[in-house]
Amino acid sequence: MTFRLSCRDLEFLKTLRFNDEDLQTLTSTEQKEVEETVLKKYSTFHASKKAYDSAPDVNRHKHALFLTDSLLNLSKGYEALDASRTWICYWVLHSLSLLEVLIGDKVKTACTQFLAKCQNPTGGFGGGPGQISHLAPTYAAVNALIILGTEEAYKVINREKLSDFLWTLKQQNGSFCMHVDGEIDIRGVYCALAVASLTNILSDKLCENTAGWIISCQTYEGGFGGCPDMEAHGGYTFCGLASLIILGKHHLCDIQSLLRWLVHRQMSLEGGFQGRTNKLVDGCYSFWQGAAFTLIHNLLDNPPQHYLFDNRALQEYILICAQHSNGGLIDKPGKHRDEYHSCYVLSGLSIAQHFNSDYQILGNSRNEVACTHPVYNIRVDLLKKGIFHYRASKLVEEL
Repeated sequence: MTFRLSCRDLEFLKTLRFNDEDLQTLTSTEQKEVEETVLKKYSTFHASKKAYDSAPDVNRHKHALFLTDSLLNLSKGYEALDASRTWICYWVLHSLSLLEVLIGDKVKTACTQFLAKCQNPTGGFGGGPGQISHLAPTYAAVNALIILGTEEAYKVINREKLSDFLWTLKQQNGSFCMHVDGEIDIRGVYCALAVASLTNILSDKLCENTAGWIISCQTYEGGFGGCPDMEAHGGYTFCGLASLIILGKHHLCDIQSLLRWLVHRQMSLEGGFQGRTNKLVDGCYSFWQGAAFTLIHNLLDNPPQHYLFDNRALQEYILICAQHSNGGLIDKPGKHRDEYHSCYVLSGLSIAQHFNSDYQILGNSRNEVACTHPVYNIRVDLLKKGIFHYRASKLVEEL
C-alpha cells in the first residue's frame, strides 16, 4: 500500500525556530543562520508551488548524470580522495542502484577490474591500487562488488585471504584495528562484521568478545561513541547497533536510552538529522540516524504501526534543501555536491519512504527510490543475490 504525504505548513514551520533564551553562543548563532537558510528554501517552494504540487520531484536525470560522470571523470580536486577510490565506486554505484539507473556491462566490467586491482595478495582492499589493506575501503569494495552483482564481480573477493586479513586486525578485547597497527574504533568492528557476514566467513571465534566491547561504547546519552568514553555520534551509533544485530546480540543494548537520544537528533524546523548534540543538520545523517530508527523498530517487543521519526519532515528536507540544482545531493543549502552525500542522502530517502510493506512517499509517486537494507546499505534485491551466492560455499566451515 502506498501513502502520499504532503509538506508541512509554512506558518507552522516558522514557529519551530530555535529559541536561545537570550543566551547567544557561537553554536546558537550558527543554528539560527542555518534555520533561516532552510526556511528561505521552504518559503521559496511554498510561494512557487501550484495546487497539485505537494513536493519537488527527485531530479533523477541530473543526479544520474552527475553520478555516472563521477565513475569516468574526476577533476584534480579529487586528488585528496586518492585513498577513497573504492568508496567513490560504492557511493556512486549504490546511488545509481537506488535511482534504478541501469549500468552497462562495459562499465560493470571496468569497475570490477579496478576494484580487483585494489585487493592485496595478503587479503583485504586498499583505497586504491597499491595501497595498504584497510577495513573501510574493504567494506566499500565488498559492497560495490555485490551491487555490481556479476559472477566476475563476486569472484574478485579472495575470501580465504580476507579472513586472514580480518584475523590480523582482531584484538583480544573483541575490537578490530582499521588496518595493521592502526586506530581502533567501532567503525572497524562494523566493517569487519559486515564484510565477514556478507561473504560467509563470519565465525563465533572471529567475533569473540566483540559484543561486549561494542556495548562498552554506549554512552550515558544513549548513543554510541567511536570507542569507550567518547561522545555519542550518529555514524558510530549506526555502526554499533548494526554490528550488534549482525551478531544477534542486540538485547545487550539499552534500546530505550538509545531511542531517547535518537529522537532528539531530528531537527524540528529543518526536518533532517544532526549527528551529535548541539550540532547542525547534515544530509548524510538521513541514513545514519534514519536507519537506526528502522533497526530499533524491528527490535521492539510491541512496535508501533508507524515510524519512530517524522519521515515526512525528513523527505521534505531532502527534496527541498538537499538536492543540488545541477545534480547530486548535499549536506545543507549552500554546500557543494559530492558523491558521499549523494549516497547517504538518497539512502536516507529510501529509509524514510519504505516502512514494512507500506510506502510513504512525499510528492509524486515517481519520487520513490528503491529499498535499501538498513544494516548493510545495499539495495535489498542485490543484497539477497550476493548473500545467496556466498552462502552456497562451504568456506566458513573450513575457517
